[in-house]
Amino acid sequence: MAKKTSAGLLLYRRNPDVEVFLVHPGGPFWARKDAASWSLPKGEFEEGEEPLEAAKREFQEETSLAIDGEFRALVPVRQPSGKTIYAWMIESDCDPQQVRSNRFAMEWPPKSGTMQEFPEIDRADWFPLREARKKLLPGQMNFIEQLVAVLGVRETPDREEASSQRTLW
Repeated sequence: MAKKTSAGLLLYRRNPDVEVFLVHPGGPFWARKDAASWSLPKGEFEEGEEPLEAAKREFQEETSLAIDGEFRALVPVRQPSGKTIYAWMIESDCDPQQVRSNRFAMEWPPKSGTMQEFPEIDRADWFPLREARKKLLPGQMNFIEQLVAVLGVRETPDREEASSQRTLW
């Protein structure tokens, strides 16, 4: 059995703080989930296919948006499932309201014999790094950490965190 691989793009922008672009999977399994359920736009690719080209293709299939520019490779991350994700960071901007996802068919409800179509992603949005860490699937968190390291971003604690770290004299 061939090992599964995916390729994706981690878009970031400065607004003025760094924000990342994430997508929420469509379909009934993810409909009511929010925390720890968002993802980089990504998808599987076949052996022999150039991973960066696959990442660009998957981004466009999932969002209907084409991204071009200076892509910087991140270290691939192995998922708990055994799948390896290859990702590239790129500074870019897009309007989440313009996203139009491709669709997939599945039997729903299970064992009903009824096929239904669902969008591959049902939402997309920009998130500040702190919020992105709450939204992103845990297996992809390393990509955020790599982005922070490459950019040399110093994050400021939110008010609640800052007040809990004050020293009383």
